[in-house]
Amino acid sequence: MIDAHTHLENGDLSVEYVCKFIDAAKEKGITHLQILDHTHRFFEFKDCYKRVCEVSKLQEEWFLKKQKNSIDDYLKLIAAVKKETFDIDVHFGLEVCYTPETESLLSSILKNYHFDFLIGSVHSVNGYLYDMDAFSKELLWNKNDPSTIYKSYYDSIEKLIQSNLFDQVGHPDVIKLYSIDPGYDLHPTYHHIARLAKEYNIKMEDNTKAHYSYHHPDIGLNADFRNILKENNVQIVTASDAHYPSDVGRCFELLDPR
Repeated sequence: MIDAHTHLENGDLSVEYVCKFIDAAKEKGITHLQILDHTHRFFEFKDCYKRVCEVSKLQEEWFLKKQKNSIDDYLKLIAAVKKETFDIDVHFGLEVCYTPETESLLSSILKNYHFDFLIGSVHSVNGYLYDMDAFSKELLWNKNDPSTIYKSYYDSIEKLIQSNLFDQVGHPDVIKLYSIDPGYDLHPTYHHIARLAKEYNIKMEDNTKAHYSYHHPDIGLNADFRNILKENNVQIVTASDAHYPSDVGRCFELLDPR
C-alpha cells in the first residue's frame, strides 16, 4: 500500500522527525511512503507567491509564517535519510503550488533540483487561497459565484497537467472541501481531466484530507470522478495528505477498494 502524500510541515527537518512518519506508515501497513513539503516553506520559491501576498494582508501574514528554510536544508535531510535502511520504501519530493501565471518561474526553479517525485497542486484561485478557515470564505467564497471558482480551479488543474512538470496531481477535486454546490455539471470536466491525465501519464491522488479535516462526505475522490479516471486507465494513488505522523494512512480503510 502507498501513502503518496505526507508532509514535514509541522516539524523540523530532521531524521528523527522523518522516522516518526516511517514508523507510523509501518504501523498502518504502508510499504511505499512519499514524504514532501510545500514549496511555500522554502525561501527559493518566495517569488512564486507574490500574487498571494499582494491581494491580501492576511494571506501575506500567513505566507511569511510559512517561510522557514532554504531548500538546501531539505536536500541535506534527504541525503542523510537515504544513508539509512528502512523496512519500507521511502521517497522524497515537493508539493508545488501551481498557478498558470507562475508556470515559467516554477520550471526555472525546479530544473535546478532532482527529487524522487514532484506533486503539482492548485491552492489558490486568482491569487486567493480557497481552503483557509480563517479567511478564505471572507476573501473568496463570499465574493464570487461558486461556478466561477470551480471553473477557475479546474482550468488550472488542466494547465498543471499540460505543463508536464509533475508526476502527480495533488488532491485533484479538493475545491469541493466546503461542500459548496458548483452550480453546474462537473462530469464533462471530469472526463476532460481524465483524458489529459492519461495523455500526460500523470498520477491522480485519492486524497482523504478533505474528509477528515473538513468533514466532506466523500472519503477521497468524488465517486464518479474516480470511476471516470479508472475508465481512462489513469493511475490513482492513495494519499493521506498527513501533516502529522498520526495522520499517515488516515481513513484509507474507508476508501472504495475497487
